[in-house]
Amino acid sequence: MELDTIDRIIDEYDGEDGILIQVLQDVQAEYNWLPKEALERVCERLGIPLTQAYSVASFYKAFSLVPRGRHIANVCMGTACHVRGAPRILEKVEDVLGIKACETTQDRRFSLERVNCLGCCALGPVMVIDGEAHGKLAVSGVEGILDGYE
Repeated sequence: MELDTIDRIIDEYDGEDGILIQVLQDVQAEYNWLPKEALERVCERLGIPLTQAYSVASFYKAFSLVPRGRHIANVCMGTACHVRGAPRILEKVEDVLGIKACETTQDRRFSLERVNCLGCCALGPVMVIDGEAHGKLAVSGVEGILDGYE
């Protein structure tokens, strides 16, 4: 872990107050998760207890305290998607990637998340990968979509 990187991120805020969430977002953008060593350095530099950083990082779903994949796949399980076959889509994604929801592939290529709603019900069933929506999915199309993300 390059502590100089953490220092650079914090220095960009030049002593502003209330920067914890912004700093954590920048650290996560750098490492794709929040390593313990990074949180310790952030707290040391900001003069706050480590419990405060963990409290914030565990409260917001956008933060991850475990390593995540380069690509984040979200499969919607909301009502509209569910009735249109989302459980079969999720099952296929799990089968292709060899992981379950809330896990990351060993090569850290993908992290798979099951979400309650993505807000695009007309596209159901839908999977969003890195912000790109893949709607009206059929089980037969899942593998091809995943293969497009190297």
